[in-house]
Amino acid sequence: MELDALFERLKVEAIFHAGDFVAPFAAKLIAPDAVDIPVHCVYGNNDGERAGLKKVLPQLADGPYRVELAGRTIVMHHFIDWLSSEDVRGAEVVISGHTHDVVNEQHDGQLLLNPGECCGWVNDRCSVATLDLASLTAEIIDLA
Repeated sequence: MELDALFERLKVEAIFHAGDFVAPFAAKLIAPDAVDIPVHCVYGNNDGERAGLKKVLPQLADGPYRVELAGRTIVMHHFIDWLSSEDVRGAEVVISGHTHDVVNEQHDGQLLLNPGECCGWVNDRCSVATLDLASLTAEIIDLA
């Protein structure tokens, strides 16, 4: 399925990527000229080609990354263990990656979300998550 069709079917309004693009060719799938949806993204520990990635995704940032959407506070960093209690204070959603293992749980009033990995290289599972900010719930979607 093409990404545009998937995003339209799921009514995606923003994309969050918690790092490990690895190389610019992978980042091109969600680059500004590829999708017409805001993309929020942070570097991962496997993102060695930072200059090339930054050319494709100019908004790519070091974590922690904090954004307000639909009246909700979202904090994202590649590895949840790199976040301090101060970093996540007041956040309703905390998004991470790094382990490539799916996490979708409420903890101390926060939704902790790791969608896994969309490529399936590490865990042989291709997954993404949809986040409903109104209900503060997420659904894990297996792509393959």
